[in-house]
Amino acid sequence: MDGMSGDGPDWLVTLLGGASGSGKTRLGYPLARRYGVPVVEVDDLVEAVQAMTTPEQQPALHHWTVHPEDADLPVERVVELQLAICEAVRPAVEAVVANHLRTRVPVVIEGDYVLPALAAQRSFAGVEAGTGEVRAAFVREGDVDQLVRNYRDREPEEGPQLHRARVSARYGDVLAERAAALGLPVIEARPWATAGERLAAGLELCAQAPRPAGSDRSATSRRASGLDEAGFCPV
Repeated sequence: MDGMSGDGPDWLVTLLGGASGSGKTRLGYPLARRYGVPVVEVDDLVEAVQAMTTPEQQPALHHWTVHPEDADLPVERVVELQLAICEAVRPAVEAVVANHLRTRVPVVIEGDYVLPALAAQRSFAGVEAGTGEVRAAFVREGDVDQLVRNYRDREPEEGPQLHRARVSARYGDVLAERAAALGLPVIEARPWATAGERLAAGLELCAQAPRPAGSDRSATSRRASGLDEAGFCPV
């Protein structure tokens, strides 16, 4: 895998986002093991903040606990709720990134609630990121049937989870569209045999590309970063 400097990575933070069931964990943990760095799961940050707050203080973060039945709402509404959680947990993720920039200890941060807009920032909680120090990629699995199989393999006791798979596919598309607009690499989960190599190539492209000053980047800028028109890593 590219991006090595001595025995460790030449980045300080890798943010790995994507929808549930897309394969983030399957890619993130081998990446962390390769470099001997820890993994922070954003789900754990959500749990920690939930333990320190009330539903009145952080309604978005407590939503699924207070309203579990809302998981059966129409796909677009569930995606909206997911994005609201992303925004609510964003300061916590940003604080973790800032801490690793200050301490110079590399880390992989992975989870459903990593927003492309956060990954494209130049500074985190007031700490400036140097060139290539913070990298990001978003894993996408757009096939609903494959997501159903992924959930079945991971949680066989739950039976077929078709609605959840449809939500995941749509949420993954939203994240991929936002990542592409910011020039961040989007990695198709399959074929799995090459996913790790494509992730490494995408992270290397991320290091070479300038971090955007605004919330969007032009097609010219995406091409200069080695991304295709859809923002996908062409490897």
